[in-house]
Amino acid sequence: MESLSTLLPILLIGVVFYLLIMRPARNRQKKQQQMMSTLAPGSRIMTTAGIFGTVVEIDEDEASIEIAPGVVIRVVKAAIGRVLDEPESPQLEAPPASGSGDPA
Repeated sequence: MESLSTLLPILLIGVVFYLLIMRPARNRQKKQQQMMSTLAPGSRIMTTAGIFGTVVEIDEDEASIEIAPGVVIRVVKAAIGRVLDEPESPQLEAPPASGSGDPA
């Protein structure tokens, strides 16, 4: 009976450790793998450093991301933090210059 009372706290600590640390880590890892499998050229992403861009090309370990028109960077796939659901926002055009119209 004494051995059960000394073993019970150790078992409880093990169960709490699993529920608070191991299980959420596995869920995050599965979610990350699932996100990587849906990654394709044209996907809007955000890197773990906070850089937004569009995937241009994907290799086994790295991805090419266009962060501005004509500016492409290469990053490791692990640096892709999330795939964005919202579409790319359209570029805002400058308002037409106001004036009299004729320079007379």
